Amino acid sequence: MTLADRIVASAYTVGWAVVRFVPEKVAAFVFRLIADVMWRRRGRSVQRLESNLAKVTGREGESLRELSRAGLRSYMRYWMEIFRLPAMDPKKIHAQTRAVGGDYLMETIAEGRGVVIALPHMGNWDAAGVWLVQSGHPFTTVMERLKPESLFERFVAFRTAIGMEVLPLTKQGGGSAQAFGTLAQRMRAGKVACLPADRDLTESGIEVDFFGRRTRMAAGPALLALQTGAALVPVTIWFDGDGWGLDVHPEVPVPAEGTRQEKVVELTQGMADAFEKGIAEHPDDWHMLQRLWLEDLEPREPRP
Repeated sequence: MTLADRIVASAYTVGWAVVRFVPEKVAAFVFRLIADVMWRRRGRSVQRLESNLAKVTGREGESLRELSRAGLRSYMRYWMEIFRLPAMDPKKIHAQTRAVGGDYLMETIAEGRGVVIALPHMGNWDAAGVWLVQSGHPFTTVMERLKPESLFERFVAFRTAIGMEVLPLTKQGGGSAQAFGTLAQRMRAGKVACLPADRDLTESGIEVDFFGRRTRMAAGPALLALQTGAALVPVTIWFDGDGWGLDVHPEVPVPAEGTRQEKVVELTQGMADAFEKGIAEHPDDWHMLQRLWLEDLEPREPRP
């Protein structure tokens, strides 16, 4: 483990150990202050957030700067809540979540089909997970393997305690963890999976149009729906005052015609369209501090 890895792991450990015991208003003030310091320094992550938000909203100048400040505050609220979530009352989280289309989601799950909930990086999706579990539906998710390994294990333990089954995206040391096979089993058993999908973390992403530009999004949700007959349901999330909001979009239907690849592309595009709608409504709660559009990415080496 490198020194940087040890520092990162220690910071998260302190966060989980300390923040939950700090009064909520004090913790909120401190994390908002951290966001404002980051915003004023305007490092690479803040510049990338502003670039992404400019593509989404068309804003520029002072208007864009104010939006990025709200975005940083939203992002740091997410981290504050992550550190406090183990001590928060899950019933209170459920009660303070405004689920637009929640009845539709419950009805879809009750049909007995598997349901793939596809999510962008918005709001607090862990709190949304608490809402789903408290609604009676534990679920399976996939998580990118973090460094150091102790940090990854800590996140797995945190999310398992909430009620999630967490599958690693890769094995320790790299390589496929066969997460897709496990997810397919869960879908055929009529279970629920929640998959962040607005970034391509693999080499198999699907190109889509997103706010008028080309990007790649994860192929997993579309492939699961196509292979298992599960419903592909995009959900967008935001912070709703002191609580949380989520918008359940209509199921993306599997195309009746076309090759397998063409169907996957159309399903993924439908998912991207739903994300676009939700992000346009709540751009300050979209936490995309990384390169996303193909025009911004470094060229990839061609695969053999």
